[in-house]
Amino acid sequence: MNTGGDQPTATTAVFPMAPLIRFTLISLYLALVLPLPVLAPSELQGWLWVALPLGLMLILALVSEQVELSDSGIRVGHAAWCRWLLRRGWQLQWDAITGLTPVATSQGGRVFYVRTQEGSAYLLPQRVQAFEVFLSRFSQHTGLDTSSIGRISPPWTYQLLAALCGLGLAAEATAGVLLLNR
Repeated sequence: MNTGGDQPTATTAVFPMAPLIRFTLISLYLALVLPLPVLAPSELQGWLWVALPLGLMLILALVSEQVELSDSGIRVGHAAWCRWLLRRGWQLQWDAITGLTPVATSQGGRVFYVRTQEGSAYLLPQRVQAFEVFLSRFSQHTGLDTSSIGRISPPWTYQLLAALCGLGLAAEATAGVLLLNR
């Protein structure tokens, strides 16, 4: 594991959040928040115009989560530019991992927790790019069977949400153009 700095080593594989999921979450934020400064009372508009880019930076930081796999272990965290703000994350050596525990979600899916020798449990990332490659490497390093692990939700759910966000943004842009041309 790369413990000496922020840059991954040559033997480290980096798995960022899947682009579809990242794009969908950013689009959802924009579709929900962009109209607020225009629709707000005049005394709040200035504050909202300032808050909008700050919120976008926070969303960009949240979707920068990535997983690094090396010969010695796994590390889950955020990109270096926002790591100081989002300190959550975890890292384990391969030999500390003893198993995987499936847990049903309220939406009918399954998440998996990585168990350790000390009894700790860490959420296995299921929203990464090249998920099958990630699972294969995780399985190779730990010796655990990952064949029953799938993505936390099917791609069509993010595709549908992305399309709805796109429609919302297009409608907002159209309304903005119509208001400006009045």
